[in-house]
Amino acid sequence: MQRSKFTFARIKYNSGDWDTDQRMPSNLLNSLLEYTTIPLDEEEKIVDLSSTDLFKYPFCYLSGHKLVQFSQQEATNFKTYVHNGGFVFVDDCNHDIDGLFARSFETQMSNLFGAQALKKIPNDHAIYNSFFKFEKGPPTTSFELNGWGDDLVHDYLKAITINNRIAVLYSNKDYGCEWDYDFKNKRFLAEDNTKFGVNIILYAMGVNS
Repeated sequence: MQRSKFTFARIKYNSGDWDTDQRMPSNLLNSLLEYTTIPLDEEEKIVDLSSTDLFKYPFCYLSGHKLVQFSQQEATNFKTYVHNGGFVFVDDCNHDIDGLFARSFETQMSNLFGAQALKKIPNDHAIYNSFFKFEKGPPTTSFELNGWGDDLVHDYLKAITINNRIAVLYSNKDYGCEWDYDFKNKRFLAEDNTKFGVNIILYAMGVNS
């Protein structure tokens, strides 16, 4: 894996709808440019989960609303990728713990890593302090606060940890939709809501604040 330059790589999988929140990657890339000095690829890369191209990128994003049902090759690549040091940020666009995406994705993780592998992470985890400080844990999203999805505000994220480091970060909070706007509109926000995305990426890349 090449870690000298950050690339936002989105995982394409055969089931479900993988191509959500299409403006979000450029928004996060703009935030990295604004707040950090790490070298960047300027455009998002789409990576087929069944392809060996996956192994070029230390950070990947996976999202959707519908069924997640990996093929045998997709499952093999996903498991090998995270065991080889890769990081996957997974975001449930339904923000619903009982929705189809959540249930099917969690089943995939259980099949690959064991029933107890996906666990809540504490709100004082290093990912909440990797650049910006989030003393209360994961920031809420407007979708949760508006009562969409399961009508819950999720006060935790889940993760699969390998070698004492998060390998799969899993959110039911729908950060992808929260950050899905043209980066030029960020100036109208009272607080830049993409800051936690910066934390996730810098943690994944092993960059110290």
